[in-house]
Amino acid sequence: MEWLSDFEPLLPYALQSVVLLTVVLALRVVLVRTVLTRQTLPVETRRRWAVNIRNVLALVFVIGLIFIWARQLGTFAVSLVAIAVALVLATKELILCISGTVLRVGVNAYSMGDRIEIGGIRGNVVDQSLLATTVLETGPNHISSQYTGRAVVFPNSLLLSSPLINETYMKEYIVHVLTVPLTTDDDWQAAEKILLDIAKVECGPFMDVARLHMKELEGRNWLDAPSVEPRVSVHVPEPGRINLLLRVPTPAHRTSRVEQAILRRFLQTFKLAGRQHRDDSS
Repeated sequence: MEWLSDFEPLLPYALQSVVLLTVVLALRVVLVRTVLTRQTLPVETRRRWAVNIRNVLALVFVIGLIFIWARQLGTFAVSLVAIAVALVLATKELILCISGTVLRVGVNAYSMGDRIEIGGIRGNVVDQSLLATTVLETGPNHISSQYTGRAVVFPNSLLLSSPLINETYMKEYIVHVLTVPLTTDDDWQAAEKILLDIAKVECGPFMDVARLHMKELEGRNWLDAPSVEPRVSVHVPEPGRINLLLRVPTPAHRTSRVEQAILRRFLQTFKLAGRQHRDDSS
């Protein structure tokens, strides 16, 4: 039992660590349960608070351990240098993940509920930790913003090597661009007018709120916020083809619905207009 006497001086520190862990876990359970049972809060808000509580308490636990064991760590400072070098070499990827988290927090790259794209991964952020981020995948590619039913987890180290696109940087309301392809034989001027009229009707219910949101964003972030008025640009990608690029404001998490409503009404109206034009010509 002599080996027990060697660890006896460390017993108070170990007990303090256990107490700290117990308190942190208890706080986590109570706070997360309290947040998740608040039915008056939106689901996204509850999820964001639950994740933030978990991450903050994890940080508190690590800092607490450092304070508890600081004196003992100072005693073994020389040995720790060699151990630290070995740990850096052995945990390089983990350190890169933590560095990616520091970058994300430092520049406020994204938060819970944001729709992001990085390294070919596109989706809505549903969880984030010190090492990884989880997104609900949307797609396929940029064709659609519907959920694919898959969750994708990527290491935060990816933030150090790949550019990140935050599609919901403007938060509640964003500016969305959709493409309507035509041929040079189509009446693109009539199509442009139809598309613009439909966009104004579909975006009408939230146009004033979106305009106010952009003004607030402009003052808060010191930037020139884009106009929320629907606009159509004409693009000729190749001979014989014309693309109408429609830019509209949409609620951040209703982009797909607004886009589908505009496209469906446009196709129906443009088809009827073309049929009527042929009848008049004949």
